[in-house]
Amino acid sequence: MRSHAYRLLNVFTRDGERLSGNPLCVFEDGAAFDTQQMQALARQFNLSETTFILPSERASARVRIFTPSYEMPFAGHPTLGTAHVCHALGLGGDALTLEMSAGIIPVHRSGARWTLQANAPQWRELDAPRAELAAALGLAPADLIDRPLWVNVGREQLIVPLASVEAVRRAQPRLEALLRLRSQDGGSMAYLFASYDRATPGKAAAERERLCARFFFPQGPTILEDPATGSAASNLGGWFIAMRDARGLRVEIDQGEQAGRPSRLFLELDAAQRILVSGEVIELGRGTLSL
Repeated sequence: MRSHAYRLLNVFTRDGERLSGNPLCVFEDGAAFDTQQMQALARQFNLSETTFILPSERASARVRIFTPSYEMPFAGHPTLGTAHVCHALGLGGDALTLEMSAGIIPVHRSGARWTLQANAPQWRELDAPRAELAAALGLAPADLIDRPLWVNVGREQLIVPLASVEAVRRAQPRLEALLRLRSQDGGSMAYLFASYDRATPGKAAAERERLCARFFFPQGPTILEDPATGSAASNLGGWFIAMRDARGLRVEIDQGEQAGRPSRLFLELDAAQRILVSGEVIELGRGTLSL
């Protein structure tokens, strides 16, 4: 048997609280495992994602991301947490690149905060009546505003704007109905958001807008809620690009309250409308596994 080093981190933590944010396990030497073992280890740790660092000829490192059930081409909090570990291992400085199935993702650090630059987005309309979407989310049609869109910066997700933070908190998706809303790769993931500031007119453009968000996805016979979803925050950036001239947008996102893991994410769109998602990363501990 060999010993394999891993690290446990929390990503998108809030106000330095070590047990906030979204948990992540990162194996330092992914080359030691085949795909079947990686999937089995992700099931063993049973976190939302587990990542494996591998050598790359195109970037600072190559990264594979696994949920307990399947491999993912891109995910936000695994990107930032794995970048933190790559930096600690000397694979890159405060700016590095990670090769993923979705492409090369640039990442950089400023203190405890890591920022990723997402791929350029693609989007398409939702092919379902508004009443059907509202029912699938356990809401009324009046709770929906603007246009829900399927957005893809690495994995397609349904981005749904709601009329109020209260509606976001009240949502109770229904499994069978949600499963009928399918992404191009067969997923049924919905990201709901609303602004805390919608009732505040004349908000200065330079101020950071605050949003409340929740992310739901089916797993087996139930629906799970993710405490902090960087891929969905990236897709939200794509939604803003689709809906308006979003250059200079600055958004602070609260997520995870209902999941018992309060989290904070930051979304920015620069002058070129590049999507930047950031958050704090805290390493909790390290260990070895014998296999």
